[in-house]
Amino acid sequence: MRFGRVPLDKAEGAILAHAVDTGERRLRKAHVLAKDDIAALRAACVSEVIAAVLSPDDVGEDAAATRLAEALAFSGVEAKPAATGRVNLHAAAAGVFTVDKGLVDAFNAVDPAVTIATLADLSRVAEGQMVATVKIIPFAVPEEVVARAAAAVSGGTIFAVHAFRPHRVGLIQTVLPGLKESVLDKTVRITEARLARSGSQLSGERRTAHDAAAVEVAIRAFAGDSDMVVVFGASAMCDPDDVIPAAIRAAGGEVLRAGMPVDPGNLLVLGRLGEKPVLGAPGCARSPKENGFDWVLDRLVAGLDVTAGDIAGMGVGGLLM
Repeated sequence: MRFGRVPLDKAEGAILAHAVDTGERRLRKAHVLAKDDIAALRAACVSEVIAAVLSPDDVGEDAAATRLAEALAFSGVEAKPAATGRVNLHAAAAGVFTVDKGLVDAFNAVDPAVTIATLADLSRVAEGQMVATVKIIPFAVPEEVVARAAAAVSGGTIFAVHAFRPHRVGLIQTVLPGLKESVLDKTVRITEARLARSGSQLSGERRTAHDAAAVEVAIRAFAGDSDMVVVFGASAMCDPDDVIPAAIRAAGGEVLRAGMPVDPGNLLVLGRLGEKPVLGAPGCARSPKENGFDWVLDRLVAGLDVTAGDIAGMGVGGLLM
């Protein structure tokens, strides 16, 4: 592609780089000049234009964006038709977005003319939300650049949206003297609103003494007809052997992690009973503001496993205050 000043006698078929006003009409940027456009420009005393002239081996911006979007392997994502050298990709359902940074970086390293931008890995997304865009920077790129960029992303799935799966969640709240009923009632409402994002709902609520034996009984009671159990402690977890982690173990479960490098959200407990997650919610989850509990909950209801190592890796970007 040749870019720059183009005399009018050589401008037919060129792509305008800047809008030009002929007096009678305005030729917009990216307009492909035809014979009548040349005549109108001459009549307006324009002798040359700033334009791009494509070479035989060039691929136009829309065609290049389309081909590169088609070269991507993804799931749970829909590609829109190309326009102005761009293909936007949108979530087919509400869920959690995952992306292979290595493939994105490999694509973007091929040539500055071809780019992919995406949301951050493990972002929560709504149905229809844009999650990525393929953008061609100039008006056209050489065929060999398109081929190299396509090859750079041939190694696997570059991104996906993991759709939320509605869960039935058992809610346990422990009680100590001085803890107001209004706080417990508000926690129910806020938890229901959090679950509604994924189409999930409470299977029931139990209020117990702040005691490992009482919480154990409640966990066992919910384990049969719930997909997940969430426990809010009247007093925040302060040790791996505190009430909530102790109750998970007593119920026959496993504590994977007590504490997380996300603030707010530090005092989360991640456990499981069989294949069912049991979460000790941090006190900040009584508020609707985003916190570490949201990160873990969203991934679990999207069918993504959350390990102790996953939580340990949340520190970078984990300061949410």
